[in-house]
Amino acid sequence: MNFLTYVMHLAGSGAVAYYSAAQIRDSKTRPNVLAGFQLAESGSVPFLSALSDRAAAEGDTWLAEKLAKHASDETRHGQIFAHALKQLNKQVIDFKRQPQTTSANKSQQQRSPFFAAFFQGYTPEQLKPAAIDWDVFMASTYILELDASKDFTRMANVLPDDEPTARNLKLGMLSVAQDETGHAAYLYEAMMRRMPATQVQKLVDEWRTRKVNALLAMVGGLLQRNGETRSLVQDGVPSENDSELIVA
Repeated sequence: MNFLTYVMHLAGSGAVAYYSAAQIRDSKTRPNVLAGFQLAESGSVPFLSALSDRAAAEGDTWLAEKLAKHASDETRHGQIFAHALKQLNKQVIDFKRQPQTTSANKSQQQRSPFFAAFFQGYTPEQLKPAAIDWDVFMASTYILELDASKDFTRMANVLPDDEPTARNLKLGMLSVAQDETGHAAYLYEAMMRRMPATQVQKLVDEWRTRKVNALLAMVGGLLQRNGETRSLVQDGVPSENDSELIVA
């Protein structure tokens, strides 16, 4: 990673850390942040489970077990954030029950500037569990998990200790951060098992650069929307029938 990219990485990470801390600290914006985390963590479970099955089919039992553990952790993380929302009398909106939009509007809603930049040059088909290159998966996810562990820790540390609900959330987020650190560790080990250290470093540098570009794209998207984000929550708590999150 060159010096300019490193500087941009520090600047971008600092800006995101400040923004995230402000969003999680503010009781008005906190539910939407938690909903985003619930969707992201729970939404990754089918992908990781499918990758675990693929690794097992390819004879890599070590990786298959690590991926299965990763999926189990993400399931628990989704439950942590769902519980935090429940304590606030909120729940994630089930977008499958929302009125249908036109294909153009739906595409606009689902487009993520961050991931479009992060995976620039890759088609959706190339990123599916059955097709994704293992090096691409390992390096990209390593960067995301490593940074997420730091982000969750920073956000947890701005939550107050003198309010029970916030303190419970703080402890939960620190637990998530610890898991994310473990995920980054096994992914790095997986890369080291497959290639020389110099090649691992080159791959990590490439995806670090992509992450910097993705952060810039995300900030640009926020500026275009004047900092406004799509609401992901509604009042009330899930019923027994709605207790299992369905990601659109």
